[in-house]
Amino acid sequence: MGEVSAEGKHQTLNQIMSTDPDDYTIIKEGEAEIIMHAKNEVFYNKAQVNNRDMSIAVLRTFLSKRKEEHEAILNKKTERGHNLSLEENCSEPLSEEISKHNGEILNTECEEPVQEESEEPVKKMAGKRRELKAVKVLEALAASGLRALRYAREVEGLGQVIALDNDKASVEACKRNIKYNGSVACSKVEAHLADARVFMLTHPKEFDVVDLDPYGSPSIFLDSAVQSVADGGMLMCTATDMAVLCGGNGEVCYSKYGSYPLRGKYCHEMALRILLTCIESHANRYKRYIVPVLSVQMDFYVRVFVRIFTSAGAMKNTPLKLSYVYQCIGCDSFHLQCVARTVTKNNSVRYLPGFGPVVPQECSDCGKKYNVGGPIWSAPIHDQEWVSSILANVISMKYRYPAFDRISAVLTTVSEELPDVPLFLSLHNLCATLKCTSPSAVIFRSAVINAGYRISGTHVNPLGLKSDAPMNVIWDIMRCWVKNHPVKAQAEDQSGTVILAKEPTLQADFARAVASLSKAQAKKVARFLPNPEKHWGPKLRAGRQITSKHVSLLGPLAINGSEGHEEEDKVDSKRQKIDDPASS
Repeated sequence: MGEVSAEGKHQTLNQIMSTDPDDYTIIKEGEAEIIMHAKNEVFYNKAQVNNRDMSIAVLRTFLSKRKEEHEAILNKKTERGHNLSLEENCSEPLSEEISKHNGEILNTECEEPVQEESEEPVKKMAGKRRELKAVKVLEALAASGLRALRYAREVEGLGQVIALDNDKASVEACKRNIKYNGSVACSKVEAHLADARVFMLTHPKEFDVVDLDPYGSPSIFLDSAVQSVADGGMLMCTATDMAVLCGGNGEVCYSKYGSYPLRGKYCHEMALRILLTCIESHANRYKRYIVPVLSVQMDFYVRVFVRIFTSAGAMKNTPLKLSYVYQCIGCDSFHLQCVARTVTKNNSVRYLPGFGPVVPQECSDCGKKYNVGGPIWSAPIHDQEWVSSILANVISMKYRYPAFDRISAVLTTVSEELPDVPLFLSLHNLCATLKCTSPSAVIFRSAVINAGYRISGTHVNPLGLKSDAPMNVIWDIMRCWVKNHPVKAQAEDQSGTVILAKEPTLQADFARAVASLSKAQAKKVARFLPNPEKHWGPKLRAGRQITSKHVSLLGPLAINGSEGHEEEDKVDSKRQKIDDPASS
């Protein structure tokens, strides 16, 4: 992989550290190494190793799938035979055919058919288009360039990687790190000082992969990002403003993402779906749409991987993928209302507003009012075939992923989720409403399965349960459980009291079902891992002064290392005033 010699690294390091060697440290992650300044001039977060490993795994699968799709298109063209020359003259690029191969409807306009005498130039053009170009990647917010360097050094078959940043110190650090990582990095990675939004706008449909990993919200980058991704390409996007996305500031979430969040137990999954809705909204403005392949909530952020295609026809299906959420303020029951519906008549499809409302003014279970949130993405947020391929790749290349344990655990849980069920229930939350003891997850799962419905876990919450059973069935199961495990009398106006006052129409069967445990649970595969160390989470923005209020993020050792002596002096002087009677 073009390793730079130890002597070359030493020489480069001496040149960089000629001022003060103590100010720099070398950080190794995967096959890449970066030289970091101790003053945090360029942002680096160790916890994002999970994010980078997951991105590499998805990128490897994308290259593999892209190759398969390309070969399928060529085989299809070969079968066409006499129509080949006509289709090779289509004005749309080859990647447009990928959408058609995936079963999507496209509006592709072709030029006039060529005459027989121009057959040779057409064949030459066809030969050129048959070649699959190397994947071009844009890392829009590069900082130290670690992610771009890992892509270049670890993902085989990758072409050019462009690393952008609008901070001069970051670009200088990125160029240093490119040089330090040897010939492969130097030949593939380029660092540029530029505003990512302007750069992406001026390079439409140029990049096969665009990676957005901002410090905070990605909303200001999405409009330009969806334009810079090639047809059939991939957008990788992170959002770390979880307080906003999870309902802490609903009005801010609406201004940034165009959706209103709800503070339910499922808030982290709702954050994923809000982000997908926002990306789709930006894509629709340019007759484009997204196809999610993987959407995960990890650590302190959400991360989505979506493919982007262009089609005015397929774009019409967007309202069918969006829903509003009604959440009861009393018992937390939730119901979804689709934004639109379709009516088929004489082989033509009409798109009409969705029927509503799906709920009465007051909750039919407890009698309380509803909060309304959304719209959110209610279509599948994962492609299970992709998830299986990504997981298989991760397992086969286990030792090339520093965060193997964590990402394999997340992917395993994702692979067992019900793909067509938005949001999830919390068993503990149901029991808190009824003030009853909680059944085990296996017993509750069994009751749902025995009632004829599906149920699974979710990667977002260890206690979360996805099910296609309606809320009245869920509450009937809980009523049957409470009959066998009585609760103390509660006030009449409590939601739990109103729910339990009704007789169940369904008699729950709590006999253990065969499918009550997932395959991973049956094999005792780890699915939720603890953080590897204390204070594993978001770090301070680069260049920000560290103070004592950041102790919850960085820990007391980090605080002591920066300004601990000053803080200790202040504390000691305060203690002296309190302990010394003469000073009062």
